[in-house]
Amino acid sequence: MLEIIDVKKTFNPGTVNAKTALNGLNLTLKDGDFVTVIGGNGAGKSTMLNAIAGVWKPDEGKILIDGTDITPMPEHKRAKFLGRVFQDPMMGTAADMQIIENLALAKRRGTRRGLAWHIKKTERAEYRELLASLDLGLETRLTSKVGLLSGGQRQAVTLLMASLNKPKLLLLDEHTAALDPKTSAKVLEITDRIVTESNLTTLMITHNMRDAIAHGNRLIMMHEGRIVVDVEGEEKKKLTVEDLLGLFAKASGKEFSNDRAILS
Repeated sequence: MLEIIDVKKTFNPGTVNAKTALNGLNLTLKDGDFVTVIGGNGAGKSTMLNAIAGVWKPDEGKILIDGTDITPMPEHKRAKFLGRVFQDPMMGTAADMQIIENLALAKRRGTRRGLAWHIKKTERAEYRELLASLDLGLETRLTSKVGLLSGGQRQAVTLLMASLNKPKLLLLDEHTAALDPKTSAKVLEITDRIVTESNLTTLMITHNMRDAIAHGNRLIMMHEGRIVVDVEGEEKKKLTVEDLLGLFAKASGKEFSNDRAILS
């Protein structure tokens, strides 16, 4: 479902501020893979997601989604393949619009639209049922402004919006990092259910090693723009944080230095 082939990216090339963010990155995801991504600051995690989303083009290499080479595509043309949830709960939704209006916009993404604006009765029933499945009481607040929701409620709505049309690939960019532990656990529970029920191929960046181990069927660790650890299946289920730190040290030749990830 996703192929990243020898992708390289250097920011500010030829200057004293030159920074190699991706250094020959290779990654293949099968249909339905749920991959958690962890690494220190500057490892290339968010840079990888931005490369997939088309925020910028790689200096070298290719990116394919479901066999289609999206490397030359501008960001807006890639949107039909992707769903994305950001770290900031304020991103990904229109704060001054109602919950139902946000969901309707997400439903219509990638389709031709005229000047008429109408939400059908069947749509309203569908959105109410989807919101009820979140178990956050939002099914009775269809007309509430999204900007009035809590961070956790907003991320849950954004998850629904990102997955509504069953994208080829769902990108989760530390989408629980700004939430308190209890709310984070609830959003991750919702994430697991949505990904499983819709069989969505998913890349989830997290700063929390325990979450990286507990969620998904595969885990990768990045270092200096490359993948240095890649575990899946039963091997991943048996991992501890100490095991993960050991694997990282063995593969990179360095101690893992992100205190936030270790202490979370």
